[in-house]
Amino acid sequence: MASGFLARLGAIIVKEVLQLRRDRLTFAMMFGVPIVQLLLFGYAIDADPHRLPTAVIAADQSQITRTVLSALANTGYMRFTHQPASEEEANRLLQQGEVQFVVTIPSDFTRRLIRGERAQILIDADATDPMAAANPLAAAGPAINQALGRDFVGPLAGLRHQADAVELVVQRRYNPEGKSRLNVVPGLLAVILTMTMVMMTALAVTRERERGTMENLLAMPVRPVEVMVGKIVPYIAIGSVQVAVILVVSRLLFDVAIEGSVALLSVGTALFITVNLAIGFTISTLTQNQLQAMQASFFMMLPSILLSGFMFPFRGMPTWAQWLGEALPATHFMRVVRGVMLKGAGFDDIATELAALLAMLLLVSILAVSRYRVTLD
Repeated sequence: MASGFLARLGAIIVKEVLQLRRDRLTFAMMFGVPIVQLLLFGYAIDADPHRLPTAVIAADQSQITRTVLSALANTGYMRFTHQPASEEEANRLLQQGEVQFVVTIPSDFTRRLIRGERAQILIDADATDPMAAANPLAAAGPAINQALGRDFVGPLAGLRHQADAVELVVQRRYNPEGKSRLNVVPGLLAVILTMTMVMMTALAVTRERERGTMENLLAMPVRPVEVMVGKIVPYIAIGSVQVAVILVVSRLLFDVAIEGSVALLSVGTALFITVNLAIGFTISTLTQNQLQAMQASFFMMLPSILLSGFMFPFRGMPTWAQWLGEALPATHFMRVVRGVMLKGAGFDDIATELAALLAMLLLVSILAVSRYRVTLD
């Protein structure tokens, strides 16, 4: 009896192993997902980003000014990348997300310091992501005071003991109170749409194949592009309803308002929804059943959540991870929705992100149609 039990058990195990070998996607997911998670969390994710792009407006050119800038750079948090000619240009860089900070040193900085008056240094920070701005701002004041202490010699030696000799004036733009929900809630819009839209259409063709209705679809006098558009359009309406619900709940429960144009946000959202639906349709042409489609959708969602700047500061990731993040639609839409909702960004501010989403839509659509032709064969 024991030998019979072992024989039957062995047969079932062999059958399961053979079936697993045939399902290569599931087999790859079992080993691929843990490896991807280890790589992302081990190398790509950094909650304390350094070398953040910073613009400098230094109207005062002196040795003390150079000491201040060196002190800020030596913290490791700021990297001076822009020297705007005016405050308007600096504000534009901050709004477009080109820089994280704007450091302004007034023309009378050194003169006021020598006279024993309180001299000011202004730092404007893009605080839409409080996590990215908190540590650099906290390190700025002590670094400046320590560096200037070495320069306060001779007639300026008396300033060493004045804790208020230099006043650091910090302005946290777009999120003055540093509320994390102002950054998280708009980002959730991108994450929710990615999760739902990709999975919905990823099951489109595989559902037809499993239910045996694929033959009816193939018998219809329709072109592949017409099939793709026909399957996508209903979900665009569903996605629009989801967006409306999320925005209303965000306003009522979390007090997250839309500072910019609702029409511009609608255009960006519609484009993002369509891109995700096209990606889902492409996945459905690459998989054989609904289980594989769901697994592939999950594999798409994981980097979209971790590398798009939703959970962790985008600039805190290494260069290779940022390149991967730039290839994800969620990254560009995250900038669009946060720019419009929190910064009141206009079309010129997010035109690059919209162009990236449009390019992705064209590429994915071409791939989806070509793959669907292969499916027909």
